[in-house]
Amino acid sequence: MRRECMVLLILNVAEYFAGAKNTVVADENESLEWWQTAVYYQVYPRSFKDSNGDGIGDLKGIEEKAEHFKDIGVDCVWLSPIFKSPMADFGYDISDYNAIDSVYGTMDDFVSLQKKLKSLGIKIILDFVPNHSSDEHEWFKKSVQKIMPYKNYYVWKDAKYDENNCRVPPNNWQSLFSNSAWTWNEKRGQYYLHQFDPKQPDLNYRNKALVKEMKDNFRFWLDLGVDGYRVDAVPFLFEDPQFCDDIRKPEELAMKEKNTYEQYYHPNTMDLDETYDMINQFREVIDEYKLKDGKSRVMITEAYTSLENTMRYYGNETNLGAHMPFNFGLIDRLNDHSNASKFNDAINNWLDNMPEGKCANWVIGNHDQPRVATRFGSEMVDAMNMLNMLLPGAAFTYMGEEIGMSDTAVRWDQTVDPRGLNAGPGGFRTLSRDPARSPYQWNASANAGFTVSSTPWLPVNPNYWKLNLDAQRKQHCSHYTVYNRLARLRKTRTVQRGSFDGRELSDWVYAFTRSLPSAETYLVVMNVGSEDEHVDLSRWPTTDEDETWMVHTPSVNSQYTIGYSLKTNGFMMRPKSAMVLCNKRHSLVLSSSSSATSSTSSPSLLFPVAMFVVAMGYSFANQ
Repeated sequence: MRRECMVLLILNVAEYFAGAKNTVVADENESLEWWQTAVYYQVYPRSFKDSNGDGIGDLKGIEEKAEHFKDIGVDCVWLSPIFKSPMADFGYDISDYNAIDSVYGTMDDFVSLQKKLKSLGIKIILDFVPNHSSDEHEWFKKSVQKIMPYKNYYVWKDAKYDENNCRVPPNNWQSLFSNSAWTWNEKRGQYYLHQFDPKQPDLNYRNKALVKEMKDNFRFWLDLGVDGYRVDAVPFLFEDPQFCDDIRKPEELAMKEKNTYEQYYHPNTMDLDETYDMINQFREVIDEYKLKDGKSRVMITEAYTSLENTMRYYGNETNLGAHMPFNFGLIDRLNDHSNASKFNDAINNWLDNMPEGKCANWVIGNHDQPRVATRFGSEMVDAMNMLNMLLPGAAFTYMGEEIGMSDTAVRWDQTVDPRGLNAGPGGFRTLSRDPARSPYQWNASANAGFTVSSTPWLPVNPNYWKLNLDAQRKQHCSHYTVYNRLARLRKTRTVQRGSFDGRELSDWVYAFTRSLPSAETYLVVMNVGSEDEHVDLSRWPTTDEDETWMVHTPSVNSQYTIGYSLKTNGFMMRPKSAMVLCNKRHSLVLSSSSSATSSTSSPSLLFPVAMFVVAMGYSFANQ
C-alpha cells in the first residue's frame, strides 16, 4: 500500500511539473540588460521641486527629493530638457546643447544630482532634441547671415508669389502648433521651416556638417556619464526634397480640426526613409560607449505615428534602431469608455507586431498628454498602473502618476504653452498641455510644498490639500502604497521573465497572467466598466475549478484586502477596481515583504519537492 502511495505521489509530482503552463518570454537563465526591466520615471523639471523660491522647479529641487525615486522603486530618472533655452517651448527650443539653463541651475548642480542618483543605484537619461534648435542658437544666427559652414544648417526656401504678386510660403505645410510651418526671415530673404513653434527652426539633416555637430552633442553628455537618451520628435527629421504640398483631408474631416496641422495628411514631412537611417547612426554613437567600457546605454525614440512606422524604429539585424520606440497604445487607443476587448486589442496590438527579440514598453502618460486620472477617472488610476508596471517589458511613469495626480484647470490668462496660445481663447482648453504639467503635490502646505513662492510658474491643482504624497504615505491603502507594491513585484523573476497571457473574461472584465514554471504566477483582473461585475476564472487555461487565489495587491477602490482568498468559480468586483492575485498553489506565504520580492527557491518549486522529500522519508522509515 505504501509503495502504491509512493508511486502515486511521484506521478502527481511529475504531472505538476509537466502541467506547468505558459512558455517564458526569455530564457530564465539569460541575463537581461538593465533597460529591459527598468521603471523609468519622467521628471518635468519645471514642475518637480523648486529649491530657490523663484516658482520654477530646478536641479537642486530634484536632488532634494531624490530619495522619493528610491522609495517607489524607480530604476532610471528621465529628465525633460534642462539645456540652455529662451523657453519659448519650455526647453524644447535649445540655444546651447552643451549647457544647463540658469533657471535649472549649473553644471555643478547637474553633476551633484548625478552623484546623488548614482549613490541610490538610480540611472539618469536626458532628452535629446534633434529636429530643431532655438532661433537664438548661434548656428541659426550665423545661418541667417549665410556664414559657412552654418549657411545650410537649417531648412531655407525661397518665397512663392500669388496672382497679386504677394509673397506666400513655399508650400502648404503646417506647424504642429497650428498655422504655416514657414516663417519669413527678412535679413536672409528666405523662409525657414519650423514644424513646431516659429522659434524652433528645423535643422537640415541633409547637411553632413550638421549631422556631425549633432552627434558631438550626443557624445557630450555621454562623456559626462548619462545612461542614455529619450530622443524627441524623430518622425520629422527629414522632409521631401521636392517640397511637394501636403494633401488636405476631405472637407468634412478637415473642418472638425481646430489645429490646422490636423487638417492635412503628412507624407512629405514624416517618417521618410532617411529618418530611420539617422536613428541607426545615433544608435551607433550610443554603442560606441558600450564597446569602450561594456556598460549599456539606452536610446528611446518618441514618434506619434502609425504602428507600422513606429515598429520600424526598432531597426533590424543589420541596421539597429532604438532600443525601444515609445509605445503610446495605452494612451491613443483607450479611454474611460473602453471595454475589455479594447484593452485586449491595445495590448496585443503592440506585442503581436513587435519584432522578435525586441523589448516592449508601456506608457500611460507624459508631459504632452492629459493625465491618467483625467482620461480614465481617479477610480482607474491603480488599474492603469497595474497594466503599466506588470505587462512584459519596460515601464514609464510620468511624475505624479504614483499618487494619482489629475490635470489642473488652467485659465486662458494663465496659459503659457505655445500650442495652447496658438489655439486662442476658443481652442486652448483642448490643445494646451499646461494642465498636465502642474507642479508636483508633495504635501498639504501652501502650493503643495512645491515652492515657497506665492506664484508658481503654473497653478497647483486645488485638490492638493487632500491629494498629495505626504498624505498617501500615511494611509494604509493609497495609490502610493499600491504603486510601491507593484514596483516591488517588478523585481520578481515572474514579471521580468515570465510569459504573458491576456484575455477578456466578459464585456467589461480584462485579465492577464504573468507566469514561469519555476516561480509564482500572478493574475491581474480589472473591471473597466461602470457597474459591479461577477468574475469567473474557471475557464482560464491555467486555473482549476476548485483553485483558490489570494489577493496580492488590491486597488484602492477594491472591496478585498491583501491576503483575502478568492474562489476561481466566482467573486464580485466593484466598477473600475482591479487586483493582482497570486495563485495559492504557487505561493505558500503571502506578505508585504516576501510576496513582492524574488527568491532563489520559488515556493512553486519548493512545495512539490517538499512533498516528495517528506514522502520519501516516510517510505524509507517504514520499510
